[in-house]
Amino acid sequence: MAEIIDTNSGGAAAPSCACGHDHHHHHSDGEHRHSGGHRPAPNGGCICGHDHRTEGGVGHDRSMGKMMFALLGGILTLNSFLLSWLLPQQAFAADMSALFGAAILALPIVITAVRDLVNGKVYMNELVALAILAALASANFRTAGVIAFFLLITIIIETRTASGAQRSIEELIKLTPNTARRLTENGGEAEVQVTELAVGDRIRVRPGENFPVDARIVAGESTVNQASITGESLPVEKAVGDDVFAGTQNLTGLVDLEVTHVGADTTLGKVKDMILQAESSRTPVVRIIDRYAGYYTPTVLMVAAVTWWFTNNMSSVIAFLVIACPCAVVLATPTAVVAAVAAAARLGIFIKNVSHLELASRVSAFVFDKTGTLTDGILSVVKLHPFDGITPAQLLKTAGSVERYSNHPTAVAICKLANEAGLALDEAQNFSEAPGKGVSAALAEGACLVGRANWMEEQEVALPEHDMSESEGMSVVYVALNGRVLGWIGFRDKLRREAPTLIGDLRKLGVRYCAMVTGDRQSVAESVAEQLQIDEFRSECLPEGKVEFVEKIKRNSVVAVVGDGVNDAPALAAGDLGIAMGAIGSDVAINSASVALMTNDLRRIAMLVYLSRKSQLIINQNLLFGMLFVFGGMILSVVGLMTPVWAAVLHAGSTLIIIFNSARLVRTGEELTLENRAGEAE
Repeated sequence: MAEIIDTNSGGAAAPSCACGHDHHHHHSDGEHRHSGGHRPAPNGGCICGHDHRTEGGVGHDRSMGKMMFALLGGILTLNSFLLSWLLPQQAFAADMSALFGAAILALPIVITAVRDLVNGKVYMNELVALAILAALASANFRTAGVIAFFLLITIIIETRTASGAQRSIEELIKLTPNTARRLTENGGEAEVQVTELAVGDRIRVRPGENFPVDARIVAGESTVNQASITGESLPVEKAVGDDVFAGTQNLTGLVDLEVTHVGADTTLGKVKDMILQAESSRTPVVRIIDRYAGYYTPTVLMVAAVTWWFTNNMSSVIAFLVIACPCAVVLATPTAVVAAVAAAARLGIFIKNVSHLELASRVSAFVFDKTGTLTDGILSVVKLHPFDGITPAQLLKTAGSVERYSNHPTAVAICKLANEAGLALDEAQNFSEAPGKGVSAALAEGACLVGRANWMEEQEVALPEHDMSESEGMSVVYVALNGRVLGWIGFRDKLRREAPTLIGDLRKLGVRYCAMVTGDRQSVAESVAEQLQIDEFRSECLPEGKVEFVEKIKRNSVVAVVGDGVNDAPALAAGDLGIAMGAIGSDVAINSASVALMTNDLRRIAMLVYLSRKSQLIINQNLLFGMLFVFGGMILSVVGLMTPVWAAVLHAGSTLIIIFNSARLVRTGEELTLENRAGEAE
């Protein structure tokens, strides 16, 4: 697939695809325009130099233009055959019909070839153009017409098939309305263009409408269909304070919203960028084809000249030139990649670079974060254990007063319980957080620390002796005030229901090693590892410890690291493949990982591995078939066993076989979507 470039970069050389064409992509500025007015989307890879540049609807218009050429030229060529069969005496009229038909069919191909030559390039278009011109020069008008017809039809099919990114982006753009109802100061509504919205504006969205931007609900509640981004058809309940995302659908309630992100900064905008990134990146096989593309055409022309010199058979030379155009080989990878990326996106799996798709097929070890990945990440306080003379309410109030400024799951759980208990929390000064360890702040009573046991010891706080069996299977944080430990608070987290299924599916796929890292206590980690039959686990692990563990496994295996993308960003970056769970609305998750899962459904991970392996199998099948077709056809042409017409027919047929073989990937993982719908129906 062609690399995305900025056409406004002052004349920088444009990278070309295997057939040597520049693909100038006009980057979207993040504006969402509706229907006929949306901005252009970059195209897919080019085959035989077919120009896929799009300006608004120009890509589609050009495809339709080629179709008109094919239809008119095809009718004239068919008319020539009918005249020669039914009215043999009208030979001149038949020849003229064939000549005009061939000229019309050849025109788009020859124009593209001439454009190449003007730009000082000799690529695969010239092979086709030379074959047609040679047939015309030999007065084989019908042959030229048939060749041009089949090759033009092939070009049209390729243009529509290879522009997967364009169609994906067009579908995404259609999800966002181009107008919104902005609330005025007097409580009224004013309809404005979405491009006029700014962060902080308040808008109103009615039931049945799509959200135009990312926003936070400030009034009302509703059910929202987020399938366009997460791939899950089950709707999600949203209330005041919840975030909604551009392109998702408001199903049931009238809601007022405060705009949080606009344009390219929305989750949908980031998804769009990821699709472009994936479908414009290239696999190692395509990079090899690109490297040698410049040598291919001169070599073919030289062999064609030698064939003509020794055989003096123009028919063999024409067939050789037609069959030598390796559309099937060049299409082998891009069509499979487009289909795989489309299938993954439908499941809420967004792959930044297709090399990551290829890498996923070779993963032999997985390292999972525990909290928020294998577990729900929603901790609940299950035990308050105060020490001498301290009441549970005092323990909870002190901890809540400090933790209220943290976003850590333990802090959220403590503050939630404190609110439910109706405790009035104290003001805290000089708040500080040590990631993965604990928090500290100054209260009116003195310096307060809330954190894990080993961090407390680092802070020279002496922990009293107590029966640790009481806290088995719980995550524990200690609370200390002025160096005195007030007690500890125990938490529990629930295992995700898909976690056992995921581990079982990975085992079936041949993944030989599954590990877990967590900052949690040994007893908690051991309990989770035992339930899931994890091969190895590390407990009480700080972020740098997770990275060290991943680096150790990387020495002998291709490692995929799965985390929530926030606390696990260093570990995600350290793995060969980083998979961020629940990335919807999370900038950190999208930026830190190779693959972003917009949902927390763990089954998507096994589906990613299966999809990547299936796509690699199909790419290999396509390449093998394409090479057999091209080189086998070239040999048959050189020895005079291939006619130009049959070369054209086989050329078109091989291309269709490659496309249909790749299309088998599109419905991969459909069973997950169907299962969601079945659950929704129940």
